[in-house]
Amino acid sequence: MKEENKILKMYKETGALQIGHFVLSSGLHSEVYLQSAKVLSIPKYLKTIAASLALKIKNKIKISMIDLIVAPAMGGIVIGSKIGEELNKKSIFLERVNSQFSLRRGFEINKNDRVLIVEDVITTGKSSIECINCVERLGGKVLAVASIVDRSINEIKFEMKQISLIKIDAPIYSNKELPERLKKIPEKKPGSRFLK
Repeated sequence: MKEENKILKMYKETGALQIGHFVLSSGLHSEVYLQSAKVLSIPKYLKTIAASLALKIKNKIKISMIDLIVAPAMGGIVIGSKIGEELNKKSIFLERVNSQFSLRRGFEINKNDRVLIVEDVITTGKSSIECINCVERLGGKVLAVASIVDRSINEIKFEMKQISLIKIDAPIYSNKELPERLKKIPEKKPGSRFLK
């Protein structure tokens, strides 16, 4: 089975690929939501996904160039940590403080640290860009952004490499563009950005 299909099958089997009416962290709407935490909670799936993503990263970046892996909370924490283990690199995470990514828990990014950002899912690229900005503000240099899933509709123009394990087609809509079929389904807000 093709690698992409194998990973997608894991998402479906665990209920991590959900169908309904979702308001994403970006505020946009979609019929598809990927709850990566569900699939990554199964050790054999976490191991398979991390090994596959690590291999893809190794094919795109010289691993000796990476000083640090940085993941955004909440979605990137588990896969970021596991990629750190796979690549034998220190892995830390950013958290939102007053709606802005920041370092807490005594984590540090040193001046000129070469950073790999690891996410679970990229949709609009907004959280990745916020992570990049935070890392650069702290003096680090981002080499690439890696994710399990790229579900972006428009190509995201990062100034660095983008590496994704799988690409899926899952349209997103603004409030004005919302199709009639979605208007009839109650909204769910599953992401952590809406938590108070």
